[in-house]
Amino acid sequence: MTLEVGVLGYRFMGKAHANAMARLPMFFPDAPEIERSVLVGRDEDALTEAADRLGFASISTDWVEVIDDVDVFYNLGPNHVHREPSVAALEAGTPVFCEKPLAPTLEEADAMAEAARTAGDDVPAGCAFNYRFVPAIQYAKALLEDGDLGEIRHVRGRYLQDWLVDPEAPWSWRNDAELAGSGALGDLGAHTVDLLRFLVGSDDLAGGIERVSGHLKTFVDERPVEGDDETRPVTVDDAYAAHLEFENGAMGTIEASRFATGHKNDHTIEIHGSNGSLRFSLERLNELEVLREGDRGYETILVTDESDPYVDHWWPPGHVLGWEHTFVHENYEFLSAVANGHEFEPNFDDGLAAQQVLDAIERSDDRGEWVSP
Repeated sequence: MTLEVGVLGYRFMGKAHANAMARLPMFFPDAPEIERSVLVGRDEDALTEAADRLGFASISTDWVEVIDDVDVFYNLGPNHVHREPSVAALEAGTPVFCEKPLAPTLEEADAMAEAARTAGDDVPAGCAFNYRFVPAIQYAKALLEDGDLGEIRHVRGRYLQDWLVDPEAPWSWRNDAELAGSGALGDLGAHTVDLLRFLVGSDDLAGGIERVSGHLKTFVDERPVEGDDETRPVTVDDAYAAHLEFENGAMGTIEASRFATGHKNDHTIEIHGSNGSLRFSLERLNELEVLREGDRGYETILVTDESDPYVDHWWPPGHVLGWEHTFVHENYEFLSAVANGHEFEPNFDDGLAAQQVLDAIERSDDRGEWVSP
C-alpha cells in the first residue's frame, strides 16, 4: 500500500520534510511506500513552483479539501494554523504530523491533544521534536535508562541563536504573539523542554517537572517590515531563562535566545548524576561527551558505529550525519507507525506537556514567583 501524503506548508519545514521523504526509499528500504500527493498553501503561483521543486504531484489552496483525500496530513504551517487543520484531520480519521510547538497557547494545545486521544491509537498524531532522533541523543537515553549516571542531580539546557541581533532585521510572523504564541520560548525552548522530558523526565504529563521560575525579555520592541517604510511591534520574547525543580530532586536550568551573538544554532544539553555526567551539543551532533565514575575527565564518543541508532542505514562507520538526517529518522518512525497502525512518540500529549512547561514559565514571569506546570 502506498501512503498518499498531504503537506501544508512549503517553506523552511516544508523543504526539510520533503527532503526527508525523498531520501526514505534510498536509505530506509523497509519504510512504507509514500507519494508526495498534494502541497497546500495560499499563494497559487508560489505553491506551483514549490510543488514542482519538492516533488509533489498536485497543489491545493484549501486544506479542507485535502484532509479527507490523503492517508497522512502534515501540518508544517505557522503556529497559529496548527490547531484547526490538525483537529479537523484527526476528526476525519487522518493521521497528523504537526510541527512544534504544538500550538501558540496551552488552551489550543490541550484541544489538539484531546482530539488525538479521541481519534484513538490507530490514528497516530505526531509532534515534530526531531532532536529525539539524533543518534547521540538515543545513545544518551540508553545510558540514562541503564543507570550509568546514577542519581540525577543537575540538568541544563540552552538553545542560542543570533539571527535577530541586528535591530534592522525584518519583522516576521515569529515576532507576533497572535501568530507565534511566544518567541524564543516556544520556538527554541520547546525543543529543550522536550529533550529533558525525554532523557530524564517521568511518565507524568509534565515530565516530572514540579515547578518553574521564569524570566522573559524583549530587547527590540519594533522591527521594519521588509519592502515597506513601516515598522511593526515585536510582541514576543527575544530570550528567556528558567529554573526547574524536578520531583526526583534534580535541579534544572534552561534558556534560549535569538540575541546570543556568535551562536548560530547552539543547542546544548548537560546532565550531571551521582556517578557521572554527559554533554551534547547540536553543533557537534555526532558526538556525546560522557564522564563515568572514576574518570578524570570527559570521554568524547563518536556515535557513528554501525550498532548506533539509525547509523546502519547510512554510510560506513565514522562517516558523520547532519541536521537534515534527523528529519529522515523522524519521518521513518512516524510513517512506519501510520502504515503499521502503531503508536508514535513524540505525540500530541508530548507536545502538550512541553506547552504546559512553556506556559508555566510565562506565568512565572508575569507573577514574579515559582509556579507549577
